[in-house]
Amino acid sequence: MSAGGGKKAILAALTANAGIAVAKFIGAAITGSASMLAEAVHSVADTSNQGLLLLGQRRAAQEADELHPFGYGRNRYFYSFVVALVLFTIGSIYAVYEGIHKIQHPEDLTSPIVAIVILLIAIGLETYSFMTAVKESRPLKGNASWWRFIRTSRSPELPVVLLEDTGALVGLILALAGVSLTMLTGDAIWDGIGTLAIGLLLGVIAVILIIEMQSLLIGEGATPAEDRAIRENLADGARIERVIHLKTQYLGPEEMLVAAKVSFVPDLGIADIAAAINDAEARVRAAVPAARVIYLEPDLYRTESV
Repeated sequence: MSAGGGKKAILAALTANAGIAVAKFIGAAITGSASMLAEAVHSVADTSNQGLLLLGQRRAAQEADELHPFGYGRNRYFYSFVVALVLFTIGSIYAVYEGIHKIQHPEDLTSPIVAIVILLIAIGLETYSFMTAVKESRPLKGNASWWRFIRTSRSPELPVVLLEDTGALVGLILALAGVSLTMLTGDAIWDGIGTLAIGLLLGVIAVILIIEMQSLLIGEGATPAEDRAIRENLADGARIERVIHLKTQYLGPEEMLVAAKVSFVPDLGIADIAAAINDAEARVRAAVPAARVIYLEPDLYRTESV
């Protein structure tokens, strides 16, 4: 994911969620709907999420220094983890609490048609945000499923926005169902049930994102396809015979560290070895652009290498 592409999806989500949050709070104040209030809190959390993702991108762009010689790229992972751990979790806990309270103590809605109109408008805005994220993600997803893209992407922002927008759309449908059933049946318990369902949905999304972002934060290596490409391009068969040992780690969404021991053909001079290493690095970077930091160590191939 390019920083620009990710930023476009984030800004679209931020704009949509900010407008939706204001509309939902107005609707909640007019109708007294717990589902609407839970969705308003959800939208505030989503808007804050986008702000944190943009802050993470800005912090990640800092130049490397003596304290952080490999740069600040993992800031994007850290702020995405904060989004999952704090804001989604808080939104989930609030909605679950409010839903249980409204189920135990149902309150009649006033002007439910206002809530329905606002929810329909919100669904339209969230659909725009979701389609923007889908459009930005599709070139990176390739032929993989959306679930696999979320699980394997080394860039955190688009998976976060995709899950966030999916949760928002489903949450809006649940809120719409809660308000509609309350209006049709005259039983306000449905509003509480819709609120509880929204809270549980947010909780599931929070768990998925926490797991994925924690894995990225502590350091993930190359994908299987990238690993194969690196190995294939390190060895040229003429000077570098084989890859003895390879380790990779993403230093940030668009920067990978590659460290490898490689075996050279016998009797190569120092100049030839240096040229072979430079050529191997160029091949790897052409095949896997994220492989920006590469360290190659000449070694002898043994049956059991260290």
